[in-house]
Amino acid sequence: MQQGPGTIAAHLQHLRTHGENKLHQIALDYLAEHGLSVPAAETVPRLACGCPGTLSRKLEVKAEAEYSRGGSALRQWPVQLQLLNPAAEYFDDADLLVSADCVAHAYGSFHGDFLAGKILVVFCPKLDQDTAGYVRKLAAIFQQHTIRSITILRMSVPCCGGTVSIVEQALALSGQKIETTVKTIGLDGKIE
Repeated sequence: MQQGPGTIAAHLQHLRTHGENKLHQIALDYLAEHGLSVPAAETVPRLACGCPGTLSRKLEVKAEAEYSRGGSALRQWPVQLQLLNPAAEYFDDADLLVSADCVAHAYGSFHGDFLAGKILVVFCPKLDQDTAGYVRKLAAIFQQHTIRSITILRMSVPCCGGTVSIVEQALALSGQKIETTVKTIGLDGKIE
């Protein structure tokens, strides 16, 4: 490339930050096919914690019978909103399950009844610090991807209402209209 590695890195970063994941991948494939190295500025940035558990990855989908017997229906990693990359491809054409942290512990059939076939986003509206950042991150996900539906799971305790509020604010900020369902789980583990 005549313009050099700095220009290539800038173009790749532009594609990535604007959610153009498919074009970004085409560009990386082109560089590989032509024996050109990816500029150092384009490598995946390291998180402060350096934890490999924060890397985005798509997981193998389990058969329904497997997770109905206690296996996992989880389709991606990470699941915590704070760690999610809004540009991750697993959000493409996805049904989202946005859940308060406590729900999976209170509702025994969480995987089979709610998680199966969905991409999971979890957070705590009371204890997590940057809920304004959560609104912006969810809005970015809604803007960068076609989201088919959103199921919101919250607990019946008052502080958990923030789960619904954060999603509603993100939808308003994104300007997207996405079918949304809210389910409330009681402290007894039953749907209210």
